[in-house]
Amino acid sequence: MERSCFDGGNVEVERLFIGAGCNRVVNNVSWGASGLVAFGAQNAVGVFCPKSAQILTTLPGHKAVVNCTQWLPSSKDAYKVQHAEKHHLLSASADGIIMLWEFHTIERKWRHALQIPEMHKKGVTCLTGIMLSENIGIIASTSSDRSIAVWEIVFPLGINDECKISCLQSISAGSKPVVALSLAELPDDKKNIVLATGGLDNKIHLYCGGLKGKFVHVCELKAHMDWIRSLDFSFPICLDGGTKSILLVSSSQDKTIRLWKLSARGSSTYCDVPYRKEDIGLTSFIEGPLFVAGNTFYQVSLESLLVGHEDWVYSVKWHPPLSKTLSEVESYQPLSILSASMDKTMMIWKPEKITGIWVNMVTVGELSHSALGFYGGHWAPDGESILAHGYGGSFHLWKNVGLDCENWKPHKVPSGHYASVCDIAWSKSGEYVLSVSNDQTTRIFSPWRNEVCLGNRAPWHEIARPQVHGHDINCVAIIKGKGNHKFVSGAEEKVARVFEAPLSFLKTLNHAVLQNLGFEDLQDVQILGANMSALGLSQKPIYANAVSEVSKRMKEEVPDSLEIIPDAVPVVLNQAPVEEQLAWHTLWPESHKLYGHGNELFSLCCDHEGKLVASSCKAQSAGVAEIWLWEVTSWKAVGRLQAHSLTVTKIEFSHDDSFLLAVSRDRQFSVFSIKKSGDEVNHRLITKQEAHKRIIWTCSWNPFCHQFATGSRDKTVKIFAIDSSNHPPSVKQISSLPIFKDSVTALSWLGHIRSSNTGILAVGMDNGLIELWNVSGGTSPSLPFSAAVAKRFDPFLCHVSTVHRLAWSSDEAGESKTMLLASCGGDNCVRVFEVRVN
Repeated sequence: MERSCFDGGNVEVERLFIGAGCNRVVNNVSWGASGLVAFGAQNAVGVFCPKSAQILTTLPGHKAVVNCTQWLPSSKDAYKVQHAEKHHLLSASADGIIMLWEFHTIERKWRHALQIPEMHKKGVTCLTGIMLSENIGIIASTSSDRSIAVWEIVFPLGINDECKISCLQSISAGSKPVVALSLAELPDDKKNIVLATGGLDNKIHLYCGGLKGKFVHVCELKAHMDWIRSLDFSFPICLDGGTKSILLVSSSQDKTIRLWKLSARGSSTYCDVPYRKEDIGLTSFIEGPLFVAGNTFYQVSLESLLVGHEDWVYSVKWHPPLSKTLSEVESYQPLSILSASMDKTMMIWKPEKITGIWVNMVTVGELSHSALGFYGGHWAPDGESILAHGYGGSFHLWKNVGLDCENWKPHKVPSGHYASVCDIAWSKSGEYVLSVSNDQTTRIFSPWRNEVCLGNRAPWHEIARPQVHGHDINCVAIIKGKGNHKFVSGAEEKVARVFEAPLSFLKTLNHAVLQNLGFEDLQDVQILGANMSALGLSQKPIYANAVSEVSKRMKEEVPDSLEIIPDAVPVVLNQAPVEEQLAWHTLWPESHKLYGHGNELFSLCCDHEGKLVASSCKAQSAGVAEIWLWEVTSWKAVGRLQAHSLTVTKIEFSHDDSFLLAVSRDRQFSVFSIKKSGDEVNHRLITKQEAHKRIIWTCSWNPFCHQFATGSRDKTVKIFAIDSSNHPPSVKQISSLPIFKDSVTALSWLGHIRSSNTGILAVGMDNGLIELWNVSGGTSPSLPFSAAVAKRFDPFLCHVSTVHRLAWSSDEAGESKTMLLASCGGDNCVRVFEVRVN
């Protein structure tokens, strides 16, 4: 959790939660000696703690998608920096920019240390680095511009010193890009470094150079039949007597892993050369190439071929070196390799004790229905945990819980969307936040009360994934009013879909909030969960008696009985779920489809009584831009409201449900009066006004009266009021906030003190920043409307791209001085803030 700086002195903001998925890029994740995991989340660098399964922060600064992260010191150097006060993190993005961040372990604070001079013209594809001493590191970066840059970083020893970086060399990689790098000090030679590169030419290239650069291409290793995807050098190992060697492990899209040995063969005098480098004979083929580094000859030989994966092997990592004793700085290299593949598995390889043949000792992940393959695998610094990140933006963590033998069990990790989050909504009573995204999923985030983390607060987790769809989802509305939990979602299709909470979720929610929520109909809910259809468009209910019926048919050996076995196994969760449970066993059944719109859905809202839902779609004409009204119980269309000529971007009911406000791309807003009488709904257009010079993206009602705010691409927020004393009622502008620094894309109005019409207006912008404004008055000439900035969120708390939606957990704060504000944005993040008014 982080606290924002104080601006106005009367409002304090604390971030409670970040939900975000990992960019679907190889080399995107790094587990450092600090014990923290860094990853790219759209343009931000996310950092999470594996122990608490919480994302601690996101680091803003990159203008393009983050492709790579690399800790310095890395997990390989953990044994010698156990008490370091500062750790550093490198991040690189698709525009070629590399940044260095500083993390203070005691104060738990982050600082942007520097931006590395721009050397790459295209996106960076890989970063690697080693520590030569306590404060000097060597890093290498490569890009799709087919260049490799080698850098020296000098970290500060004093309090006021700054990091210094210098480019030692730029190496041309040839005609095909490089996507894998690894650096190591040569065995028994602290003055020379070896750099291994691999990429699209199917070869491994070795370069040797000194501590100040001057890397020379010394040999190439030909064995793989497809692109090289990952390379990793081991710590020096004593093999075959007392000679120290280093091992290089490589993986490829040819589904294989190869193990290479680099060992010293003597001094570089002519008589010591076993054969000349230019000789191409049987000896050279069997023993491998020779190269010179400093005054020593080194032999490269292929040690092993590891075959076991059934798809591309994206990642191989050596087990981090471990200290020999707690007091010694010396370390040893465990002979253990972790591989991650697109075949949905991670494997741990070790040599057999008797034969020395490398075999697969552990396999995890093979039962995962949702992973869709792993892009990378990583060891914890102590080697007792392994982490994978997958095609679906998800993390998967296993811990070794065995005593006498290895026993790897899945553990919870942070989760979230891996594409832009378009909309969020709070549940009726504020127990959870529901979000929808272009990653085609709907997710529910909630605090889990029986866990306690820093500050005696319940940590937030994703507790359900109600909808996994075949289209990008644009909007959502939770059905308010009495009854079971329901929501309506709209995607890039012409149909709105209605979902109802199954019994398994209702019981899980009771476990999460540690109280009986009083669902009167728990006994009547017969639907246990839902199954996904083949095309991912409809979710069919699983009834409570379905499992027993299937078991009975299985015993009777009914032909084709496998076709009726539910793919999902809905379960009641009594602790925060892991990814495999979320992706397959927490679906909600779809109860209705709402047909009527001519294009893909864009906006949804529900009235406060839970009786009407309004929807709009993308439109280029007045006929298509209609707002449809749906009756909640029958789900019949009961109204088609015409006012706009282009897409209606946001719709919202007033707090008393007597008005419906709509804003549009045509720069106009419209207000309709809504009257319900029995089964009929009467609506009438009160006004339509051009309010802004550019697209109006957002709007929000004052919970205490008929005032509303509109926000636009023209960087303005305007306040309007409805005068109901006129017949018909009239709408006039009563105020305009000062021009903002960027387009206003999200608004949410919280009522605080009814007597003075005082509240807080949350404003989200296209640049990801959020501001809170104190607003009051405007209900009479003697009490004019006033607005003043209460808080500008620290950029480290905010999104790094467009804020799509802001939502308070309740329309009115009442007597409470603590409120929750949720936000979502184009940076794939869902965030929850605690706002305290002093």
